[in-house]
Amino acid sequence: MSAAPHWSDIGHWMRPGTLQLQGLPPLSLYIHLPWCLKKCPYCDFNSHEWSATAAPGQMMPEQAYVDALVADLEAALPLIWGRTVHTVFLGGGTPSLFSPEAIDRLLAAVRSRVKLEAGAEITLEANPGTFEKDRFRAFRQAGVTRLSIGVQSFHDEHLKALGRVHDRSHALAAVEEAAQAFDTFNLDIMYALPGQTLAQCETDIRTALSFAPPHISIYHLTIEPNTVFAKFPPSVPEDDDAYEMLDRITELTAAAGMDRYEVSAYAKAGHRCRHNLNYWQFGDYLGIGAGAHSKLSFAHRVVRQVRAREPRLYMERAQGGDAVVSVDEVARRDLPFEYMLNALRLRDGFDLQDALGRTGLPLSAFQPGLDQGLARGWLTRDGGWFKPTTQGFDFLSDLQAMFLPE
Repeated sequence: MSAAPHWSDIGHWMRPGTLQLQGLPPLSLYIHLPWCLKKCPYCDFNSHEWSATAAPGQMMPEQAYVDALVADLEAALPLIWGRTVHTVFLGGGTPSLFSPEAIDRLLAAVRSRVKLEAGAEITLEANPGTFEKDRFRAFRQAGVTRLSIGVQSFHDEHLKALGRVHDRSHALAAVEEAAQAFDTFNLDIMYALPGQTLAQCETDIRTALSFAPPHISIYHLTIEPNTVFAKFPPSVPEDDDAYEMLDRITELTAAAGMDRYEVSAYAKAGHRCRHNLNYWQFGDYLGIGAGAHSKLSFAHRVVRQVRAREPRLYMERAQGGDAVVSVDEVARRDLPFEYMLNALRLRDGFDLQDALGRTGLPLSAFQPGLDQGLARGWLTRDGGWFKPTTQGFDFLSDLQAMFLPE
């Protein structure tokens, strides 16, 4: 009995299959940096509180972790050989815990190993709690082109309720420096927070907009399974109050010249997040780092990978060229829903030919869901272009569910 192929065996993934992809979609690179100063009670990402896992006084192993990332990338190169990487996103965790020198070394290693598009968007997530003067400028000099700052709120009481390590003054100072150091930056803001009123929500948005950010991501606080908030639920605004907050957010951002191009994303012209757009348009992404996910297309199949979650295990496995712990070929019957789960989040919708090309499926695979969405008034059609209506956006989960397999 022959051994199962290694996850990086390109020959295995290039063998004949049931799909006929018309071409490979754009490729992005996601890099996960897993450590935080403190784990927030609402967070369900693969993030690890450094002080909870380290011996007293022990420094974060950024050098060893960057070495592991580079080894992981090298092992994955056969799967993306010859393909251009259009965007890079350093997410976490709190990537801004890493020194600008470590980020510089990491990005230099990426450039020397992959075909990175000239002028590629390179985003780094930063938290105000890790802010110090000139640090953001140093990230810019290391090659980062776009900063995403996890502000969440400008009210101290709400930051405390969310378990954030920064306060209002930290947030204001961090955003001010980001605005000076970067042409493009994003502010993450949350609403429907414990004890939040409509007036407080409006103040948060007005404060954010006062910095003229090119991009804002605005999220409804959700209670995710396996979080502290799931175990000890806070008192949050009623649904009707949350809808009122969202209506006000949409009014204020529109008045500031920002377009709501995705469910949670607002941008000025020319500042949409190219990395996230690639996700939403069912593009490919190679994910390296602890717990990172990948979605990669080949001529006859679409494949998903997951890497080891625990940072020390990840580093050990990555150095051995075997960081991947799970590999699954996306079932043909699941592809329409997988595509729509992303594309229907976009206000502009999608081109049907793009859906067929990126899934390798015939029109018949999508037709029942499209017909149902049009009949319900949740989709509109202009030639081969489909987009969610205002009502379709309001009932997005139900619209997406129309494409689930029978």
